[in-house]
Amino acid sequence: MSGYPPEMQESVRMVEATRPRRLKETFPTMSLEEREALLKAYHPDYKDETFRAIRVGVSKGQRMPHELADVVEGRPHIGPDFDLTPIAETDVLVIGGGGAGASAALLAQENGAKVILVTKLRFGDANTMMAQGGIQAADRPNDSPTIHYLDVIGGGHFTNVPELVEALVMDAPFVIKWLEELGMMFDKEPDGTMVEAHGGGTSRKRMHSARDYTGAEIMRVLRDEVRNREPDITVIDFSPAIELVLDDKGQVVGAVVMNLETGAKGYIQAKAVILATGGGGRLHYQGFPTTNHYGATADGVVLAYRISAPLGYLESMQYHPTGAAFPEQILGQLVTEKVRGLGAQVVNKYGEQFVYPLEPRDVESAAFLRECARGNGVVTPTGQVGVWLDSPMIDIIHGPGTIQRALPAMVRQFARFGIDMTKEPILVYPTLHYQNGGVRLRADGSTEIPGLFIAGEVSAGVHGHNRLMGNSLLEILVFGRRSGRNAALWSHQVKPGKPTLAHLEKWNRELEEAGVNTGVVSPILLPDYTRKK
Repeated sequence: MSGYPPEMQESVRMVEATRPRRLKETFPTMSLEEREALLKAYHPDYKDETFRAIRVGVSKGQRMPHELADVVEGRPHIGPDFDLTPIAETDVLVIGGGGAGASAALLAQENGAKVILVTKLRFGDANTMMAQGGIQAADRPNDSPTIHYLDVIGGGHFTNVPELVEALVMDAPFVIKWLEELGMMFDKEPDGTMVEAHGGGTSRKRMHSARDYTGAEIMRVLRDEVRNREPDITVIDFSPAIELVLDDKGQVVGAVVMNLETGAKGYIQAKAVILATGGGGRLHYQGFPTTNHYGATADGVVLAYRISAPLGYLESMQYHPTGAAFPEQILGQLVTEKVRGLGAQVVNKYGEQFVYPLEPRDVESAAFLRECARGNGVVTPTGQVGVWLDSPMIDIIHGPGTIQRALPAMVRQFARFGIDMTKEPILVYPTLHYQNGGVRLRADGSTEIPGLFIAGEVSAGVHGHNRLMGNSLLEILVFGRRSGRNAALWSHQVKPGKPTLAHLEKWNRELEEAGVNTGVVSPILLPDYTRKK
């Protein structure tokens, strides 16, 4: 029996009826001009009324969503007179327990540093765990880092920082080799070669995967390796950073962290700090659902900006085209791009294909929003709208059992609600997925603030204004490794001065002089889902 209510089953039957015709059709890709016109008309990034410029700080005038601006312009949790007697000391302090933070900790330790890793929730509670589809690397004879570079630049609308893209694609094959040496179980052919697939916007098959658990498998091997290196690496759970600490020379010398269970705050002294705090999907820009984990509240952007680290690209957010739209219990959860990469087509309520399924993510999302705006979307009993992802096409094209083998997590996710994606289409709608912007990054993982290194989604410039599938898992490892190595080298030669929170006095004064009071204490640490009266 279908998990879809009767009012949706009529549309499901239309999807089934059009399959024979659609199997024979090849839907054309859009021209560059068509893509640009579609984005300007329908993509959320082009809704000027939902953005504003921040009014204070070194990047004053940078446009970002209202929800993020309110947090960035927030008041700190502590004052400049907070007691900076250290509760712990280390060479390198890593803030964030996802793939970026774990890889940074490993490389810092390998380069002779003592490391403390603090994380907001549990070690591994991060977007890395939720990434499904794969990780890009150009390691086949018909591919090259140069071709990968061109795909990344094109996907980012030619706005990427070139040296960051160069670092990304040149390190990619070495990252795959490193993961395999750590014990990652990649999908392989019987002869041992890697299974590689296309993603949206890629001109070659270079997506390496572990079925649809790729991020979880990466996190498994990284977490195990970090734990194996205790006591050189110490992990402290449930202890988010609430403020960075500078010395009297303007160098970063640690952070103030808060124990989420007790509320106690303390200063961890360090010679270098690596921010790997991820993005801000849980701020729910423009009211969109999100794929992000519970702690993704843009903390790193807030912390770095208060010490005058420049920001960039925050006028650009990525909306993954295929977030679950039914049932509502999993609204916004990721439906991996791998589903479309394997052959699932995107169709409207009449079973008509209306967009090439592997356009770049921003274009694909805009096409979904346009189709729904035209009244061609499927409406659920609660009023949520979406379009069909015709998943049974995969088994029709590649043979029975393909979906179960390649997408076991997806199959289980929908089966819990009585939907068999091997036989029925699944309903999807764009979901807030990735923060394209953040703190300005250098190719070695450093920032403009001495002693502050960053990696992953908290950074800006790698992807330009749109990220391609498989480059986020790659980014966290490339720049996690680079920031870890260089933070360790920095810690060996730096001469720290006296720690101070004088920057907070300056920040509060600037807010007052500009008349800015958003009513927010930030970083907010966790989203507020309490029912509003």
